[in-house]
Amino acid sequence: MAAHLLSAPSLKSNPTKTPSLSWRLPLPASLTSVAPRGRRSFVVMAMDAKPTVLVAEKLGAAGLDLLKNFANVDCSYNLTQEELCTKISLCDALIVRSGTKVSREVFESSGGRLKVVGRAGVGIDNVDLSAATEHGCLVVNAPTANTVAAAEHGIALITAMARNVAQADASVKAGKWQRNKYVGVSLVGKTLAVMGFGKVGSEVARRAKGLGMHVIAHDPYAPADRAHAIGVDLVSFEEAISTADFISLHMPLTPATSKILNDESFAKMKKGVRIVNVARGGVIDEDALVRALDAGIVAQAALDVFTEEPPAKDNKLVLHENVTATPHLGASTTEAQEGVAIEIAEAVVGALKGELAATAVNAPMVPAEVLSELAPFVVVAEKLGRLAVQLVAGGSGVKSVKVTYASARAPDDLDTRLLRAMIIKGLIEPISSAFVNLVNADFTAKQRGLRIAEERILLDGSPENPLEYIQVQIANVESKFASAISETGEVKVEGRVKDGKPHLTRVGSFNVDVSLEGSLILCRQVDQPGMIGKVGSILGSENVNVSFMSVGRIAPRKHAVMAIGVDEEPKKETLKKIGDIPAVEEFVFLKL
Repeated sequence: MAAHLLSAPSLKSNPTKTPSLSWRLPLPASLTSVAPRGRRSFVVMAMDAKPTVLVAEKLGAAGLDLLKNFANVDCSYNLTQEELCTKISLCDALIVRSGTKVSREVFESSGGRLKVVGRAGVGIDNVDLSAATEHGCLVVNAPTANTVAAAEHGIALITAMARNVAQADASVKAGKWQRNKYVGVSLVGKTLAVMGFGKVGSEVARRAKGLGMHVIAHDPYAPADRAHAIGVDLVSFEEAISTADFISLHMPLTPATSKILNDESFAKMKKGVRIVNVARGGVIDEDALVRALDAGIVAQAALDVFTEEPPAKDNKLVLHENVTATPHLGASTTEAQEGVAIEIAEAVVGALKGELAATAVNAPMVPAEVLSELAPFVVVAEKLGRLAVQLVAGGSGVKSVKVTYASARAPDDLDTRLLRAMIIKGLIEPISSAFVNLVNADFTAKQRGLRIAEERILLDGSPENPLEYIQVQIANVESKFASAISETGEVKVEGRVKDGKPHLTRVGSFNVDVSLEGSLILCRQVDQPGMIGKVGSILGSENVNVSFMSVGRIAPRKHAVMAIGVDEEPKKETLKKIGDIPAVEEFVFLKL
């Protein structure tokens, strides 16, 4: 088995224990030889040699100084992929921004020497995380240093847009003096909807309050008390977009947020709304925004990010007279660039010293015997987290989660840290840009105000299997599927492993049995003959393949919950047909 530098030392010292979330590993100062993958490996260390860090894109001087105090630093910019692959076999660490693609080929070319990749910024779209993990390479980023800069740029765009600064400037430079044409609007008393109440969104809210704006926010994850502390009300998505005079986007780009502002969304907005985006270009359907601008629904837009960057020269959105555009300048201040340089340099140096950074975005290798035994339960844990958070109604704010493990094993024989990390991953990743793993799970949960309480139920029987079931409960929230609320008032889901596959076995007070594969439709219905056939017929007529179906009921002819596993995502019209069945009282579609 090939050695993984982030796990091998801990296995050697205590091969029976699962690695801790906060272990420190004495990584070699210089690695000069590693056996090929698939064979037993050995390392030859030159303990007096410094590691080598390749900086492939410009980094602030303060960050470079930190690196030079610990390592040999090679600053080589504008490398081709071929040149990068040639150099990388001589490097222990690589630091990039967004312009360098760190592909699988780069990791393979490193010959096992590359221990850490540092991304000077937040997004890691240019790094192949799967390849990094397979090659035992830690990937770290710098997510906090540019927060203020991005917030300030958002405010700058709001004010510049409201007063037509960019258009008026261009007009004056063209020799015109059009005071009447560029009459703006005041910000005082206007409602600003902050869409995404994370670090940047909350900083924008603070500054907008100082400008006399009324601030509301939508974030399915943000705790209401944190918003209230700065005078912000958390509201639903529909309320936010329909009541706002200004909308400022600060949400991550995920499958759930891709093109979240589209024709349907714009149709619900106030006529004359103004939109700012310093988050990710893909959260807006750009063609739909052009139509909304032309129709006068959206009066103005100020955009720092685009679906394709740089946008095409003939991009209709960029050229629109009511659009202010900047070239992704959110983090582009001198202070932010220095801050990012220091943050990423500290993370890389820490990783080279054997410290696993809280900003790690991929998981270190877990002992093979532990992973093999827990593998199916790891899948159950993440799926339950994903299900539970999707069942929470927007605006509720997830703060308190209870996880129950039922097992015949004694507590000392069942290490649940990996399972807890995967539940946190499932809870956070669907509604966030965060990457959660064994390294950073607890840190990420704490950072977001998410409290995870764990309970173990000791069962009678053989301890051969590590777990009987896992249960996830979210307290003090409303649910978009009322039947998911248990007798004690929490959103509750429960899962087991059956024949090696993850199964959902309980929703709220209802017992079900459906494989956690593909996606899921939950329906609460009046228990009567023919319901399975009716729903199955609707899905079949729309070419949606049903993989599993299960019905749990309280008593015959009373209420029941039908759980339907589907391979494809049904169209909205198809789901509406299911909802229109008279006996169906509520339903929800959930992506797994």
